[in-house]
Amino acid sequence: MRTTSLTSAFALITVAALGLTACGSGDGAGGAAPAAAENATIPTTDVVSAVTKDPAAAKLLPADVRRSGHLTLAVSVGGSPPNSAYLPDGKTIVGQDIDFARAVAEVLGIGLDQQVAGFEAILPALGSGKYDLGTGNFGVTDERRRTIDFVTYINDGQGFAVRKDSSLKKVTDLTQLCGLNVATGAGTTFEATLEKSKAGCEKAGKKAYDVKTYAEPSAVWSSLQQGRSDLVMSTINGLRYAVTQQEGLKFLNEFHRLDVGFAFKKGTPLAPAFQAAVNKLIADGTYAKILKKWGTAPSAITTSRISPPEIKD
Repeated sequence: MRTTSLTSAFALITVAALGLTACGSGDGAGGAAPAAAENATIPTTDVVSAVTKDPAAAKLLPADVRRSGHLTLAVSVGGSPPNSAYLPDGKTIVGQDIDFARAVAEVLGIGLDQQVAGFEAILPALGSGKYDLGTGNFGVTDERRRTIDFVTYINDGQGFAVRKDSSLKKVTDLTQLCGLNVATGAGTTFEATLEKSKAGCEKAGKKAYDVKTYAEPSAVWSSLQQGRSDLVMSTINGLRYAVTQQEGLKFLNEFHRLDVGFAFKKGTPLAPAFQAAVNKLIADGTYAKILKKWGTAPSAITTSRISPPEIKD
């Protein structure tokens, strides 16, 4: 597979992220070092440290949290910006989700005990109390709302990417994918959407598409680059960034918008405080700075909501 230097940087960053995610320690840090000189595409501007505590929002926290002064945050790492990823030092996690989490913590005057966890493991672990909240570009769906509470902070959603030589045009109906191979992340809303709609091909008298799921983001993109998959379904913002880092790929189109939020166990008393904190960030301009940093202004929301109904379109 032919690559440009940007592709190499993307691959090295992703490999470093996956190595650390798998072991949960700094064991894989050495693998990230070669990418350091090529990491200029990942923004590191500090847009959070100037944020100050808001007493009104902090007062909404449960008394025990105000006393302890910290919460445990589960972070899904292993993708590419604007979603959470490691810098080449193999230790520093950056991304839009991290900036929002840190900014909210500053507004509430608390610390975050940040723990890396697999994307598919975070939501189930919230109910057990292992983590107080999770972040990982979690889309708010009606299915998830049955067991999880969300506090929204952006609007992202589902989209597609293909090779530049693909004959595929804008995907408006999943029956357009019949007979094709579709790559996506394991345990995601994309996998659920694809599996749910698969029967539409049979009803249309066509061969069903094949859903190829991968736990590692690098495997998703390799599948597309090497021709084992015809397209990738993933987050709109993540796809737009990723195709700029890899030769021969293009963003195809948005398919379905979803609100994205911090995830909590059902019935959490933390939601009102986090909602107030996000709205404070929107009002004081910090919110816009974070979006500008990551190039995601089209994903802005005007107000944070607690577990809103899934967007239908």
